[in-house]
Amino acid sequence: MKSFEAIRVVVTGGASGIGAAVASHLREQGADVVVLDRARGDGDASRFVLADLANVEQVPVAINEAARLMDGIDVLINNAGIGAVGDVTEATEDEWANLWNVNVVGMARATKAALPYLKVSTSAAIVNTASIVASIGVPKRAVYAATKGAVVSLTYAMAADFAEFGIRVNAVAPGTADTPWIGRLLDASNDPTAERSALEARQPSGRLVSADEVALAIAYLAHPSSASTNGTVLFVDAGMEHLRIPKRT
Repeated sequence: MKSFEAIRVVVTGGASGIGAAVASHLREQGADVVVLDRARGDGDASRFVLADLANVEQVPVAINEAARLMDGIDVLINNAGIGAVGDVTEATEDEWANLWNVNVVGMARATKAALPYLKVSTSAAIVNTASIVASIGVPKRAVYAATKGAVVSLTYAMAADFAEFGIRVNAVAPGTADTPWIGRLLDASNDPTAERSALEARQPSGRLVSADEVALAIAYLAHPSSASTNGTVLFVDAGMEHLRIPKRT
C-alpha cells in the first residue's frame, strides 16, 4: 500500500523546484495532490489551480477550489516563496513589501483558508518551507533571511495555536538547494561554472542539496505516522547549521 493513499494535499509553489519535487513524490506515494502556483508547470493540469499568494482575494478562492477538486484537504505544504539578493543598504522598499507579503503573509493566508478543511481531517498537517538562512548569517540575503526567520517563528506559533484541533505544524529548513532560483543567480554571474563550483565547495557535503532530498523530509513531516512530530524545524542542509568543515578546493 502506498504510504500517502487517500491523503489530500495542497502544495503552494508546486510548479517548480522543491514544490514540484514534493508534488511528484507524494503523488507517487498515492496522495491526491493539487498544486497552487502563479504559473502552470509540467504536472497534471486537472490538479493545478492558479494562485498568487500576494493576492488577498485570490488565495481563499484557490484553496476552496483545491478542496472542491479533492473533496477536502488533509495536508497543506506552504512552499511558495520568492527571493532577493542584497544587504539592507541595497534592499528596496518594494523588495521588503513583496517578500513579506508572499513569504510570510501569503503563508498565513493559505493556512487561514485551509483551516476549516484541516480541522475536520483525521490526518491534518501543515509543513512550511523555511531556510537555513533563518538561523545562520549568509551574505547578501538580508530581506530573504528576515522573512524565513519569520516563517520559523510563525511555524512555532501555528503549532501552538492549532494543536487543540489535532493539526500538526512543522517546517523544513533547506540549505543551498539546487533550484531554478539558484540557477538564475548563477546564470547572472560573470562565470556561472566557476560560481557553481565555489558554491558547492562551501557546502559541507561538497554539493548542493537536491529538491528531492527536501521533498522526502517534507513527506516525513506530513505523514500521519509522524503524529508526535509537532512544532519542529527539520534542517536539510548537509550540516550547514552545525558543521564547520574547511572549504573544499
